Amino acid sequence: MGFTDEPHATRPPGDPGKLVGAKYPEIKSLMKPDSTLIWIIIMMVLTQLVAFYLVKDLDWKWVIFWAYVFGSCITHSMTLAIHEISHNNAFGHYKSIWNRWFGIFANLPIGVPYSISFKRYHMDHHRYLGGDGIDVDIPTDFEGWFFCTAFRKFIWVILQPLFYAFRPLFINPKPISYLEIINTVIQITFDVVIYYVLGIKSLIYMLAGTLLGLGLHPISGHFIAEHYMFLKGHETYSYYGPLNLLTFNVGYHNEHHDFPNIPGKSLPLVRKIAAEYYDNLPHYNSWAKVLYDFVMDDTISPYSRMKRHQKGKVVLE
Repeated sequence: MGFTDEPHATRPPGDPGKLVGAKYPEIKSLMKPDSTLIWIIIMMVLTQLVAFYLVKDLDWKWVIFWAYVFGSCITHSMTLAIHEISHNNAFGHYKSIWNRWFGIFANLPIGVPYSISFKRYHMDHHRYLGGDGIDVDIPTDFEGWFFCTAFRKFIWVILQPLFYAFRPLFINPKPISYLEIINTVIQITFDVVIYYVLGIKSLIYMLAGTLLGLGLHPISGHFIAEHYMFLKGHETYSYYGPLNLLTFNVGYHNEHHDFPNIPGKSLPLVRKIAAEYYDNLPHYNSWAKVLYDFVMDDTISPYSRMKRHQKGKVVLE
């Protein structure tokens, strides 16, 4: 791992957000809630509820098959909907608590309480990208040391959801908040209801979709594509492929870090308006290829992240 200043404050020729905002003031009009996000998430939750019912009497092999082929896509898409909600993109910054409750609702088909904790840690990721002991998106020293061969990196990709779940406990543990307790109680209650009403197969379909969808899955390429340094000097990469349709444009990642207050729906407009700031940056067109390259390239590992020591006062979420 290397050490440097936060790239979205120093990327030449300066702070892109300030430069683009000054040159293209119309971009400020994109900094508003995305009301369509609300209805999309409601439909996604209802879709998974229907799927829970449809799989309840299937053979186990079909339960797992549909968990990977269908459920995993919905689940991973829902985690990125929660990412949108964490930026208050559903109801706006003036109704932040509405976003927190809506995030708990969006969390339901994932099966594991996630939304409130993600919000707390993700804000640290934006404020202190790559911050040593702060940004839990950075793999631990153990991950970098152990998962260093092609086979071990393959296993690491499969187990990514577990590392993301437990890594905060080792890097930056936070006191449990009352909203996290509420998130957990509501989620466990929902899981128990699914089990008693629809049975074990529906519950396993839900949990398997989460484990498989956040592990060895094409969409999971975004975990590595976003900030792993495949090219020296470039820490954040955008992706402009078709899977953005399922992921609320999280692939527009340079644009997102430069303008975190703009909903994913409008990030393509940021690139279009300020093309000279983004078109010449290295980017990806395939997350599946990112996964393949990560596993097979001996020069890339969980260590291939920029880590920095923070200067001055650190204010955590």
